[in-house]
Amino acid sequence: MASISVSTYIMAFFLLNLYLKVVAAEPYLSFSFKNFGKDSEEFESRVALYGDAKVSNDSIQISGSEISSSGRVIYKKPVQFVEGNPRNMVSFSMYFVFSMSSEKGDGLAFIIVPASFPLNVFDGCSMGLLGDRKLRFLAVEFDTFKDEKYGDVNGNHVGVDIDSLVSVKVSNVSSINFVLNSDEKLQAWIDYEANSKRIEVRLSKIGVIRPVNPFLSYPIDLSQMWENEDVLVGLSSSGGNSSQKCNVHSWSFRTRTVPHWMHSEPMDPESFVEKGEELNVRKRSECVERILAALIFSTGCGALGAFTALFVWTIFANRRPVPPEEYIVQPKEHALQPKEFEYKKFNISVDKAIEDGSLQD
Repeated sequence: MASISVSTYIMAFFLLNLYLKVVAAEPYLSFSFKNFGKDSEEFESRVALYGDAKVSNDSIQISGSEISSSGRVIYKKPVQFVEGNPRNMVSFSMYFVFSMSSEKGDGLAFIIVPASFPLNVFDGCSMGLLGDRKLRFLAVEFDTFKDEKYGDVNGNHVGVDIDSLVSVKVSNVSSINFVLNSDEKLQAWIDYEANSKRIEVRLSKIGVIRPVNPFLSYPIDLSQMWENEDVLVGLSSSGGNSSQKCNVHSWSFRTRTVPHWMHSEPMDPESFVEKGEELNVRKRSECVERILAALIFSTGCGALGAFTALFVWTIFANRRPVPPEEYIVQPKEHALQPKEFEYKKFNISVDKAIEDGSLQD
C-alpha cells in the first residue's frame, strides 16, 4: 500500500508540473517603468532615446521640442518571436500611459522593428517612421492628423500598420467619445497572442479598468514576419508641421512563451471563399489540437484533485480512534497469555441396591 501511495504522489506531481508549464507560460522579457526620473539608473541602462526624445518631469517627451520634431524611445534588449528548440512562439502584453497636446501633429506609435533598423535616422515621415526604406516593421499608430496620402479616416484614429504607413486596420476613436490630442492622460493596452495569432488594442481614460473587449484587433503571425531575427520594441512620434507634444508617463512590457503544440491557426473569413477545402482540413486539425489541449487540462486538474484527496486522506483517514478510559484495551502481549483455571476433586458414593429391588429404610 505504501508503494502505491508513493507512485501516485509522483505521478500527480509530474502531471501538475506539466500542467503548470503549459498553462502558466514562462516569462521571457519583462520591464516596467512607472515614471522616468532623471536619476533612474535602471532606465538609462535599459532604454535608449533618439532624436528629440528627452526626459521631462518624470515622463518622456518624445516630440514637441520644436516644430517638426521627431523622437523615439527604444528598449535596448532585443526580442525574438520564435524562441527555443523546438520552436515556441512568443506572445506579449504592453501597457502605457500617454498624452498629446491639442496641435494636429502626426501622433504617437508603438513600433516593432528589426535590430538592423536605423534608429537614429528620421526622414520626416509620419510618427517618426521611415517611409521608403524596405525594412519590415509593425506599428500601432495613435494618429491625430488626417493625412490623405495614407488614406486616414480622420484626425482621431488608431490603426495597425505593417511595412507601410497605410493602415491595414483602423478604428475611429471618436466612436468611443475619446480625443487623442486632448492633452489628457490616456492608457492603452496592446496584446499579441501567439496561439490565436492576433493583436488587440484597448484604450481608456486614466483610472478606468482595462476594457473587456478590444477597441481594435487584427490577425497577424509575427513569427512569420521576422522568424528568428532579433527585433526591438519602442515608441515613436513626430509633430509633423506642428509643435505637438507627445509624452509617455509610464510603460510596461512583458513577453511569454507557449509550447509550439498548443498553437492553433486563426480563423480568416476571407479564406473561406478562396481555400474552402484547405480550411476544412485545417479546421479538423484545430479540433484535434483543442481536444488534446482540453484533455491535458482535464488531466492536470484531475491529478491536482487526486493529489489533494490523497493528501487529506493521509492526514485524517489513517488516524486510529482513541477509546474512552473505561474501555481501555489490554495490550496484545497480555491477551495472548494462557489463563490459569482452578481444578477441584469431587467424591461421588452410590448406595448398593437391595436384591429385591426395594431400598433399605
